[in-house]
Amino acid sequence: MLLAVDVGNTNIVFALFDGSEIRGRWRIASDPRRTGDEYATWLTQLLAMEGIERSAIKRIIYSSVVPRAEHNLSVLAKKYFDIDPLFAGQGEVAWDFEIDVEQPHTLGADRALNCIAAHELVGGDMIVVDFGTATKFEAIDYNGAYKGGIIAPGINLSLDALVGKTAKLPRIAIRAPKGSSVIGRNTEEQMLIGVFWGYVAMMEGLIDRMKAQIGRPVKVVATGGLAILFDEKTDIFDVIDADLTIRGLQILADRAGTQ
Repeated sequence: MLLAVDVGNTNIVFALFDGSEIRGRWRIASDPRRTGDEYATWLTQLLAMEGIERSAIKRIIYSSVVPRAEHNLSVLAKKYFDIDPLFAGQGEVAWDFEIDVEQPHTLGADRALNCIAAHELVGGDMIVVDFGTATKFEAIDYNGAYKGGIIAPGINLSLDALVGKTAKLPRIAIRAPKGSSVIGRNTEEQMLIGVFWGYVAMMEGLIDRMKAQIGRPVKVVATGGLAILFDEKTDIFDVIDADLTIRGLQILADRAGTQ
């Protein structure tokens, strides 16, 4: 089995693949101070709950946008699984697609993996929208080349800024507003409308502008935890795949295994 680990700024996702099937998926808060021993204790318990022996894991691949976490994840792989892990974008799992931007080396691992998975699983000209700490929009052509994109504050970051910089506004949970009215009747409703519908309007506007600039038919692929929530209120997405990033890790690891 393959253990694929995607380290984001907010969460780390561990996914266990048996071939292309995801056998288990677990999430833990990102903390670069967490040691390899702590990861091992947590992960071993979760594997046991699923009836999976630690020895069943034969390969490990990581992607990370938090460099400080990489050492402790290496300790996890080597000490507890006796495996030299692969790091996405490095060595035998270096990026194998064209990164057609001014500073190719600055492309984050999560964005690169979304490009790989979307091209493999969907194909054609695409815009990939990834809802994370930041919301990223990626333009990918029919050859799988990354042509550039957009980085916007994630909706939770936007809400944190709104609440943190005001004295009286309450903290609210992100959800779809009830009904279709965009005129709120109380403070919390007004905040929710502003954050949610404002975010939908931003996405729709940016995607329309990207499509116009690309000038060819484009599929819009969405990933990340909030993709399904927004899909309920807009028709801009053609494909929803919450596992796009970790599927990119699985594809990259399998390609390396056949070389």
